Amino acid sequence: MELDAKIPSGPIEKKWDKHRFEMKLVNPANKRKFRILVVGSGLAGASAAATLAELGYEVDCFCFQDSPRRAHSIAAQGGINAAKNYQNDGDSVYRLFYDTVKGGDYRAREANVYRLSQVSVDIIDQCVAQGVPFAREYGGMLTNRSFGGAQVSRTFYARGQTGQQLLLGAYSALNRMIDAGKVTMHPRTEMLDVVLVDGHARGLITRNLITGEISRWAGDAVILATGGYGNVFYLSTNAKGSNVTSAFRAYKKGAGFANPCFTQIHPTCIPVSGDYQSKLTLMSESLRNDGRVWVPSNPEDARAPNEIPESERDYYLERRYPSFGNLVPRDVAARAAKKECDEGRGVGSTGLSVYLDFAAAIERDGRDQIEDRYGNLFEMYERITGESPYRQPMRIYPAVHYTMGGLWVDYNLMSNIPGLHVLGEANFSDHGANRLGASALMQGLADGYFVIPYTLGHYLATGWQGKVATDHPEFDKAEEEVKAKVEKLMGIGGRTPVDVFHRELGQIMWDHCGMARNREGLQKALQLIPELRERFWNDVAVPGDSMELNPWLEKAGRVADFLEFGEIMCHDALDREESCGGHFREEYQTDEGEALRDDENYAYGAVWEYQGPDAAPKLNKEELSFEYVKLTTRSYK
Repeated sequence: MELDAKIPSGPIEKKWDKHRFEMKLVNPANKRKFRILVVGSGLAGASAAATLAELGYEVDCFCFQDSPRRAHSIAAQGGINAAKNYQNDGDSVYRLFYDTVKGGDYRAREANVYRLSQVSVDIIDQCVAQGVPFAREYGGMLTNRSFGGAQVSRTFYARGQTGQQLLLGAYSALNRMIDAGKVTMHPRTEMLDVVLVDGHARGLITRNLITGEISRWAGDAVILATGGYGNVFYLSTNAKGSNVTSAFRAYKKGAGFANPCFTQIHPTCIPVSGDYQSKLTLMSESLRNDGRVWVPSNPEDARAPNEIPESERDYYLERRYPSFGNLVPRDVAARAAKKECDEGRGVGSTGLSVYLDFAAAIERDGRDQIEDRYGNLFEMYERITGESPYRQPMRIYPAVHYTMGGLWVDYNLMSNIPGLHVLGEANFSDHGANRLGASALMQGLADGYFVIPYTLGHYLATGWQGKVATDHPEFDKAEEEVKAKVEKLMGIGGRTPVDVFHRELGQIMWDHCGMARNREGLQKALQLIPELRERFWNDVAVPGDSMELNPWLEKAGRVADFLEFGEIMCHDALDREESCGGHFREEYQTDEGEALRDDENYAYGAVWEYQGPDAAPKLNKEELSFEYVKLTTRSYK
């Protein structure tokens, strides 16, 4: 596998401008001759589809939801980063770049991160022009708040529904292009394979989730913007429909999958309350601006939180990390919460939660101010738990949230398969081993609005292979493979529901490849997952018919992919004998329990290559160089 990152030469602050000038262009008249297939309609997919259509391309956009409006991007709560320095507190493009590389524990590609920081300032202007109702100061200026991993306020927000408001902006731009006839929207349609012609991505095979019809789509390039794979753990903050299928099917066609073990455990989630749950609920990281995290100093203290005096509380993040306090990065905060609970100081009926307390903030700023900032989040918490954060502390515990790994892409956001571009959470490029809060929305919109319109044109101007129709033999082959898999799932006739297998896989992953991993556990997982997969293919129950609405068939296909993908994650975690960011190997930690990196041997992107069924994947490496951010032990003390 060739991994040419295509990073432009020159000083980092000039790379993107230089590259934009040097890339080949497609003239406006010729853009109308090209058809682009965009899979996904969240922030990355909707912004890309709308922007490319605005430029003149013909675009087909596919989503498995009933509307692009339902993409999981709406679930993002706390904000979006941008280096505007409106607070005049020392922020800059370079500081955002530095914080992101450091926050990712030095496992991201510098050039991509700097570009992300550069275009962040344009994203806010774009979104304001679209009518996104960002919070404002009394005088009308946009306001900011702080997020973990930064000592400046650079996060723009719309109460606790920033993702929803940003998606409405992208959705309006997408609808405008649908109305203009430049985008054809295909809802309730799931991508089941990518079609390669002469090694280039030239089409898709999809299934209509209402009728079951299998269809072929030919285009001049393919864009995957399909989100992350956190639902491999079964319980996560992701929407239940979120899955790995599109990216995994591309992987099986030869696309490299990079750093799959880099998964983010968000520290601020509503704790698990029973075996009946099908997903978990995120409480925005923005709450850690005003909420103070603590546990009782005495592990045996069973009093209600309001009855425990200040002198008997341990504000452990403030104690352990005096510089950043409650605003340490997510991986640090999550491991710290786990440590407190493992040592017996957890609260609640399960002992698997810690307190997030707003009493001091309410006393300082007044209830009205806190309600203005977090009202919808407090309401959501109370509806789920029956407890009011205005009267008693929230209870929170870490949960699977974001995935930093994804399909490998070069500086142009193109995978190692020519013509296959990957945007947003579906790629690996910007966050290293840990994503800073409020940077997911930033990356999705940066990729869709400001990067892919340039780099896609360069591919079409330099690497395009000519028109391809759906009667090409490669489409025949891909469609036959998809139909054979559907028929195989429908023909098993087992007795065990799909969710039973998914839940068992999730437990294996959480126990052995979750917040903490070790060699013995990962080796055990690599033994258990194939056994579970064999049982799945012999006993999964898929009732109904394939030529109708059949959610069991949808789930079965996605879980089948998770059952293979989970193994790749474990291989990656086992091979990376260091701790960094969201990847915490228990064998590699400091005396204080912090991550212990091995920069001499593991400063690379681990890119896994498919080797066929029942064969271990092959490891390829993209070596990372750090010219502008010096490799140091990450410290937030």
